[in-house]
Amino acid sequence: MNLEEKLKRLRMEREARSRGPASSVENTWSRLQREAGLSTKEKLEQLIRLTGGTAGPRPKKSVPREPEPRPPLQVFENAYPPDARYGKLRISDALAVGGEVLRYLSRDEAFRDLDLSTTVFLDLETTGLAGGTGTLPFLVGLGYFRERAFIVAQYFLGDPGEEERMLEELSRLFAERRFKSVLTYNGKAFDLPLLETRFILQRKSFSLAGLPHLDFLFAARTLWKHKHESCRLFHLAQQVIEAPRDEDIPGAEIPYRYFDYLRTGDFERIEPILYHNQEDILSLLGLVISGARLFSEEDLDGETGPDPLDLVGIGKVFARAGEAARSTRLFERALVGRLPSDVAVSVVRRLTSQLKKEADWERAVALWRDGSAADHVFCYRELAIYYEHKARNLAEAKRITEEGLALAMERSSAERVDFEKRLARLNAKLQKSGPVKKKIRSHRGSGEAS
Repeated sequence: MNLEEKLKRLRMEREARSRGPASSVENTWSRLQREAGLSTKEKLEQLIRLTGGTAGPRPKKSVPREPEPRPPLQVFENAYPPDARYGKLRISDALAVGGEVLRYLSRDEAFRDLDLSTTVFLDLETTGLAGGTGTLPFLVGLGYFRERAFIVAQYFLGDPGEEERMLEELSRLFAERRFKSVLTYNGKAFDLPLLETRFILQRKSFSLAGLPHLDFLFAARTLWKHKHESCRLFHLAQQVIEAPRDEDIPGAEIPYRYFDYLRTGDFERIEPILYHNQEDILSLLGLVISGARLFSEEDLDGETGPDPLDLVGIGKVFARAGEAARSTRLFERALVGRLPSDVAVSVVRRLTSQLKKEADWERAVALWRDGSAADHVFCYRELAIYYEHKARNLAEAKRITEEGLALAMERSSAERVDFEKRLARLNAKLQKSGPVKKKIRSHRGSGEAS
């Protein structure tokens, strides 16, 4: 039975099986996690002992057999040649990603002189998501280039008591490869700190600590959150890379498969986790290539290039990097195309915020007018503020506030309250100024606003 067939069978098994055994393992582990004074190894040993009789219904006639040997540590390695494809991309495309793009994506100047040929991609599978000393990484997945081939190396801990040996093997690899940067997906919050903790507990130095680290989750959200419904690695791999990935195994199920393996020695429980981990590393590589390509396709003066939603993403990256002029041009170009209403409002907010800092009121007012014509309440408010405080045209500010209030009454109570307060203040100002002053200010304001 090949791996794809096994995955299909496991999906059917997951849908059909009862909650009894899995629930027992999960509940027992949750209780053990709350017990103080036990090491992770001791908790796992108790889990195996306490749930040893919950592996499922026994056959009517037991057939004696020798238990399969369980290697304490296994290392799996797959090499992908440069011309291999993942989705619509070639593996070798990653070697063309330069440090300048990595600097923008990471917001770290240390990447300026680096590239992906000396990067290690890291993804862990663990006994839980809580982190801390009670969480054990039982599978350490690494991706790196070796002689232009992309290697996916997976260190699987078959016996929790052999964790020190696994860390020694990892240390040896880190020393041999001399990686210069780290790339993860949500690794700043979870993977890298957890692995460093395990090294510290074993009194070993962790050579990846202190290296430039690109956590691509944050870059992915900047580039694609407004474009795709989810920034999960699995989802973006399908949508951006067009990778042929299926939802192989839910993340929450991974720890309990490992616990089942420790009880039964059935390696078929682990094979889908190895597949899932490898796919995540390849997906991460593909997303970095795709994100970098957006920058290489940037053509501010041409008619072709990224679509408007991608221009928004690139503009947000440049805005985060403090390059206001470049982000402004990209946002303006994106608005020429067709953007969903909520994205268009967000872009106008970003763009006019920068224009206000530059005191470029003419361009800002033009954008707010276009937005108000599209019934964006935010634009009415900005226009009202401008005419009251900058153009000093109270009559125009009142007119716009009344229009904004009428629109806000149909939508947001918070915006409605803001317009009501603004209108009351403007009426008081107009009464104070009198008809003559009102006329002078209206004329002066109209000239400034034009």
